[in-house]
Amino acid sequence: MAGDKLIRVAVVDDHPVFRDGTAAVLAREADMEVVAVGGSLNEARSIVDSADAPDVLILDVRLGEENGLTLLGRHGRTAVIMFSAFDYPQYHHVALRAGAAGFVAKSVETRELIEAVRAAAGGRLVFERRVEPQPPVLTPREADVVRLVAHGLTNEEVGHALGVTSKTVEAHLGRIFERTGIQSRTELATRAIREAWLDLPIV
Repeated sequence: MAGDKLIRVAVVDDHPVFRDGTAAVLAREADMEVVAVGGSLNEARSIVDSADAPDVLILDVRLGEENGLTLLGRHGRTAVIMFSAFDYPQYHHVALRAGAAGFVAKSVETRELIEAVRAAAGGRLVFERRVEPQPPVLTPREADVVRLVAHGLTNEEVGHALGVTSKTVEAHLGRIFERTGIQSRTELATRAIREAWLDLPIV
């Protein structure tokens, strides 16, 4: 930042101890001022929509049942650093694609987080890992099929739940297998869970 202007930072996380601890760490830095904290997606929206929006928002990916990634693209001039205990490559990809300034795992050293805030305030991107390979792009119906398969339902049970035939379910699975190189329902369920396919918002 130019001159002696303070970097104005906000922290939104639904875990009070983590949120307040992060805010306290940043507030000790001579070039930073913590101007807001919150614990929900609505509070994050209010913070970035305010007339005195912060320069940088540190935003948890998971806010209870809400997904912080859905704020991206609606965050005005504030640089948003996504913060998560779940360091999935897919999160990095979606965050970058949707306009985040960075993605930082909660396991990083304090100094790394501080430097990430400074970098984001200076207009630089902060991503700890390459964002490839990209997650598969699923249609809403394919996502429904994958979700039910991951819950252990058979093709017939999936079809019943979705109001389609088992043949239609097989067709959806076939297209997913072809695009991803996956060979079986078990592999599909394992990868979908491990790589958090269904946690990713459509952005």
